[in-house]
Amino acid sequence: MDAVSTPALHPAPVARPDRLARFRGWTRGVLIANVVAQVGIIVSGGAVRLTGSGLGCSTWPHCEPGRFTPEFHEATSLHPYIEFGNRTLTGVLSVIGVMVLLLVWTDRRRSTAYRALGVVPLAGVAAQAVIGGVVVLLELHPGWVSLHFAVSAALVWASAYLLHRHGEGDGPPVAVGPRQLTATGWALALLLVPVVGLGVLVTGSGPHSGDAEVGYRFALDPLATTRAHSASVWLFVGVLVVLLALLHRLPADERVRAARRGAWLLLAVTAAQGGIGYAQYFTGLPALLVGLHMLGAGLLVWATANAVLRLRTRA
Repeated sequence: MDAVSTPALHPAPVARPDRLARFRGWTRGVLIANVVAQVGIIVSGGAVRLTGSGLGCSTWPHCEPGRFTPEFHEATSLHPYIEFGNRTLTGVLSVIGVMVLLLVWTDRRRSTAYRALGVVPLAGVAAQAVIGGVVVLLELHPGWVSLHFAVSAALVWASAYLLHRHGEGDGPPVAVGPRQLTATGWALALLLVPVVGLGVLVTGSGPHSGDAEVGYRFALDPLATTRAHSASVWLFVGVLVVLLALLHRLPADERVRAARRGAWLLLAVTAAQGGIGYAQYFTGLPALLVGLHMLGAGLLVWATANAVLRLRTRA
């Protein structure tokens, strides 16, 4: 009797253990902390600018030659400590960036596209550290100062996107409403660029452009630049009103209600930011109101991302 041959058995692949599984529940909290810190560093950077502390630390990466921290002596002002505080917050962002990378990039339950987003916060912090060093070494060159803020605004948007994607599935995006709604949302996102960009130029051409010892800034007419910035904001508001009107014409299911809440929140943030803008203009640009306006800029970027991203869902 012939022996019966049996096929060779191949062992089933062994799933790699998820060494961070116990910490996955922290992901949303870490992503929220990342958004808050990205907005916070805009505020701390504004404090550096508004107090004329841009060269409080005379070199980079040290604060003073041979010293990482400011040196206290009788003639010491607050400027080195304000500048060093801003650099310290960069260190906090670095720690958060490492946590985001570990929790998002290693989450093999999610798509590669989602996991790749986990690299962005840490890469952004590294880029900002280099830009900040160039700003100091070039004695607050206005172009580099503006780039510093622009990258911060972009990181707020990217961080808001990452937080939103964490709460979604990995299926293809499905629009909440018709094409007109989606197009209006993306038009709003595009209009945010001139709103923020012209705001940077307004600050860069005014009395709070940076260190008081550096006399030159953008050679622009502050009044004309302010009017252009105001016009871009009013156009932004007009498109936002159209978005709200389109949303309220749709049947109110759960997705539409979420999109409406995002749009109304954006309108509230925009109204508050506009109120602060007009108040600072008519009161001679007091530093406190300018600082609040910079906080509002960070919140406006987040609220716009939040509103636009709610116009589609993923299974």
